[in-house]
Amino acid sequence: MSDHKIEGIPIIKDAGSDAEQSLYAVHQKIYPRAVTGIFNYWRIALVVFTQAIFYGLPWITWNDRQAVLFDLGARKFYLFDLVFWPQDFIWLAVILILSALGLFLFTAIAGRLWCGYACPQTVYTELFIWIESWIEGDYKKQQKLNAMPWNGEKLLRRGGKHVAWVLLSLWTGFTFVGYFTPIHVLGQEVLALSTGPWETFWILFYGFATWGFAGFMREQVCKYMCPYARFQSVMFDTDTLIITYDYQRGESRGTRRKGADYKTQGLGDCVDCGICVQVCPTGIDIRNGLQYMCIGCAACVDACDQVMDKMGYPKGLIRYSTQNAIDGVYSDKEIPKHVFRPRTLFYIAVVSIITAAFFYTLAMRIPMRVDVIRDRLTLSREVENGQIENLYQLRIINMENSAHHYRIKASGIKGLLVTTGDNVGVSALSTVNHNVVLRADPGELNRPSQPVLFTIQADENPKIVREAKSSFLK
Repeated sequence: MSDHKIEGIPIIKDAGSDAEQSLYAVHQKIYPRAVTGIFNYWRIALVVFTQAIFYGLPWITWNDRQAVLFDLGARKFYLFDLVFWPQDFIWLAVILILSALGLFLFTAIAGRLWCGYACPQTVYTELFIWIESWIEGDYKKQQKLNAMPWNGEKLLRRGGKHVAWVLLSLWTGFTFVGYFTPIHVLGQEVLALSTGPWETFWILFYGFATWGFAGFMREQVCKYMCPYARFQSVMFDTDTLIITYDYQRGESRGTRRKGADYKTQGLGDCVDCGICVQVCPTGIDIRNGLQYMCIGCAACVDACDQVMDKMGYPKGLIRYSTQNAIDGVYSDKEIPKHVFRPRTLFYIAVVSIITAAFFYTLAMRIPMRVDVIRDRLTLSREVENGQIENLYQLRIINMENSAHHYRIKASGIKGLLVTTGDNVGVSALSTVNHNVVLRADPGELNRPSQPVLFTIQADENPKIVREAKSSFLK
């Protein structure tokens, strides 16, 4: 094997052969052809739905604050009525676990639905393509514009497209930061050009990433950067619904006139028009079999069904099906029977158990935290009547959106009294360090250190109660 170079591109030439192959291919921009159909309408609906949530949610006010806000500075996550503190990290971990298992479940059942309809890369690429088509025209006009020399029209159309892209990207970055900094405050700061350095950085960085990924890299992100594309094969089996070409019906491919008796020519239903490739956002030919670059958007299904309609052939040459159905192991009508198989049943069981545990523990969550801190300067002291007194500091966190008044009791030693600090008021979503003094008869102290138990209960809701352990020193 010998190495060669052609115009600076390294290639490999097999020994004893004149065949040469580039080590890498120069990227060719893909101009996807527009398509209509049921799956395209679903994709449009999900783009609108997901972006209405993303762009609109930060502007919703709930209990005089932003409904969804991840306040990292205050270490509080607001989700409508729920407020999560750092101590609630376990619920965040459970949500991430459920997301991963849910992705496994949906992938095992119906392939890359997430990629084709709801992935941010797909959604923003779709938005950018709409803008591009609106300003530059359809895919043929875009190719023509790309080939023409720079002139006034090209400068105006290309410049207008990028201005629209940049505005959408900056608005996306602004919205993203609005989930971490109150968006009304952030908007005022942006208008006054007084945003902080971190807010400015993340608006520009997220906007730049959106512009670069959705405007330029597009399918390259799905092909080369997304790890999901690489490990999806281990999540598929022969009963997974995938976008597939019915090779038994379609081969051999070939052009023909409408109404011609193509069967006598040895041809299948595929007219080899290539439209399925033209509409593919990643530029693959689904007729070559399932490929990791396929994002499951079903654009090829809509396109092929239109061609089959025009030719008077049955739809479904390219369709959602399973490998077993295509191979004739069972018919398409039997596909639903194979949805609930051991793998998917296992995922469903695990997801159901974790989800039930998540909501149960969330419903039983006590919106209060208590930590007991011993006074290190005054461990214990003798007061009048020879009684022993200990000083404590209770750190009480009110995790609810309303203020509470708490009663404090102590037990563990006969006759133990709370002489100072037996009640305290804590405002909504705040923390109070509260001093408490306990007093005990030395005759009841038979050890140098005895355990005591603090009980803190809200007057407004007796179900809000916490216990905290400490020790009483003689």
